[in-house]
Amino acid sequence: MNLHIADYLVISVYFLFVIGVGFIIKKRIKTSNDFLTSGRNIALWITSLAFISANLGAQEVLGMIASGAKYGIMTVNFYWMGAIFAMVFLGIFMMPFYYGSRARSVPEYLSLRFDEKTRGLNAISFAVMTVFSSGISLYALAKLLEVILKWDFGFSIWMAASIVMIYTFLGGLTSAVYNEVLQFFLIVLGLSPLMIVALHDAGGWSNIKTLLQPQMTHVWKYMGNANANPMGINFMSLIFGLGFVLSFGYWCTDFLVVQRAMMAKNMNAAQRTPLIAAIPKMLMPLIVVLPGVIAITLMQPALASKGFSIPSDGKGGLDYTMTLPALIAHYYPTGLLGVGITALIASFMSGMAGNVTAFNSVFTYDIYQAYFVKHKSDRHYLIVGKMITVAGILFSIATAYVAKSFNNINDFLQLVFSFVNGPLFATFLLGMFWKRTTGHGAFWGLIAGTLAAALTHGLTVAEGKGGWIFDLYEIKSGMGQAFMVASISWIVNFCTTIIVSLCTKPKPEVELKGLVYSLTEKPTYHQDKWYLRVAPLGIILVIITIILNIIFF
Repeated sequence: MNLHIADYLVISVYFLFVIGVGFIIKKRIKTSNDFLTSGRNIALWITSLAFISANLGAQEVLGMIASGAKYGIMTVNFYWMGAIFAMVFLGIFMMPFYYGSRARSVPEYLSLRFDEKTRGLNAISFAVMTVFSSGISLYALAKLLEVILKWDFGFSIWMAASIVMIYTFLGGLTSAVYNEVLQFFLIVLGLSPLMIVALHDAGGWSNIKTLLQPQMTHVWKYMGNANANPMGINFMSLIFGLGFVLSFGYWCTDFLVVQRAMMAKNMNAAQRTPLIAAIPKMLMPLIVVLPGVIAITLMQPALASKGFSIPSDGKGGLDYTMTLPALIAHYYPTGLLGVGITALIASFMSGMAGNVTAFNSVFTYDIYQAYFVKHKSDRHYLIVGKMITVAGILFSIATAYVAKSFNNINDFLQLVFSFVNGPLFATFLLGMFWKRTTGHGAFWGLIAGTLAAALTHGLTVAEGKGGWIFDLYEIKSGMGQAFMVASISWIVNFCTTIIVSLCTKPKPEVELKGLVYSLTEKPTYHQDKWYLRVAPLGIILVIITIILNIIFF
C-alpha cells in the first residue's frame, strides 16, 4: 500500500485536530469532576454518539470485519442479539439507578448498594479489563501502521499512544467525548464507500449467497447444531452466552459505556442516550460486518480475477485481523486511501481514549480515593487523575503485545469480557431486582464467578487457546469458548450470590431506596410527544431488531 502526499495530509490534519480539541477543552478543566466525569453537562446528541462511538474502537471495526470473514453473517448477532436488547434494558430500567443515585461510577453504585469490598473487587477487575481492551486497540493500530506504512511495530505503538495521551491528559473525559463524536462520523464516512464498491465487485448480496457456503450467509438457520456453523455453537449458547450474559453484562454494567449516559444533563436524557444510540447501532453491520463477508467471497475461485486476498498469518491460515486493511489497500485510491486510513486511526483513538478515561475515573475515585487517600483537596485528585491517565497508557502498551498471539482480536476481546462482565451482570441483576441480596453475597458471587471463568478456560481448548489446566473439552472456535466461559461464570455467580445472601443479613430497606427497583420511585415524564418517552422508543427498537433477525434468518 503506497500512501501519497494527499493521504498523509489527511492523516496529519486529523492528528492536529484531535490534539487541538485537547488544548481547547483544557481551559474548561477546573476540578477533578470536570476532568473525570464532565460534570453531567453534555447535550443528548453528543452523549448518544459518544455512547456508540465508545464501543466503535479498533477492536470492533477491525475485529467485527475479521469475524465477518471468519464466521460469516452470523457476526451480526453481536448487534441484533448482543447489543440492542441490552441497550433498551439499560435505558428503561437501569439508568434510573445509576443516574438517580448520583454515583460517579459503576463501582461507586456497588458501594452504595452493597459494600466497599464489592466496590473494590469490581473496580480492580474493571481497571484490568479496560487496560486489556485499550491494549487491543493499540495493538490493532500498530499492526495496521506496520503493514500499511512499513513502520516498526514498537515505534507505531509509542507514537500512537503518545497522541492519545496528549489529548486525554489535557481535556480528560470531555476531550475524549468530543473526539468520539468526530470519530463516529469519520468511521462511517470513511468505510461506507468501501462497502459499496466491494459489494458491487462481489456481484451483490445474491451472488455472495451463491458463492459462499449457506452457513456463512444465514444468521440462525444453521444454529441447531454446533457442528453445522462456522462459529461452532448452537442457538442456546448464542442466546444465553452472547444475547444475555455478555450483552447485558457489557452494555448494562461496563462503566466505559454507562459513563457516556451518566454525563447527560438530566434523567430523561440519560435514559434516552442508549436508546438513540441503538438506532445507528443496528445499522453498523453494514460497514463493520458485511465487508468481512464480502472479503471472503472475493477469495472464492469464481472471483479470483479480482486479485484480492487476505494476508496469511504465517501458520497456514488467514490473518483475519488484516481483512479491513487489505480491503482498503485493494480498493481505495490516493486521497480516499488517506480517508480510509484516518477512519481506522479514528476507531483506534475512540477505543483507546474511551478505555483510558474510564480507567482513570475508576482508579481515582474507586481505588485511590476510596481506599488510600480519602480527604485530600480536589486539586490533589485532579493531579492524580492526570497521572493515572499516563499510567493507563503505559499499561496499555504492555498489553498490546499480548494481543499479538490472537488471529482475531474480537475473539480475545470477548474472552476478556467473559471473565469480568459475565459474572458482574449476575451481581447487578440480583442487586437491582432482589432487595434480599447482601454485600457478602455479591462479593463472594463475584469471586466464585471469576474463578469459574478461569477454571472453564483452563479446562477447554479452542484454536490452541486455553487448556492450561487440562485439555478436557475442545471447542470449535475462540468465540464459542468465550460464550461458554461467560455462561458458566454467570451461573456460578448467580447461584453463589443467592446462597450466601440467604445466609447473611441484608441492608435495611431505608438504605436501599433509589438503589433497588421495588424501592425506587419510577421517573415520570409529561411530554406530549411520544418519542420523548423511553418506553415507546424501546418497544419500537425491539420490534425492528426482531424483524431484522427474521429477514436474515
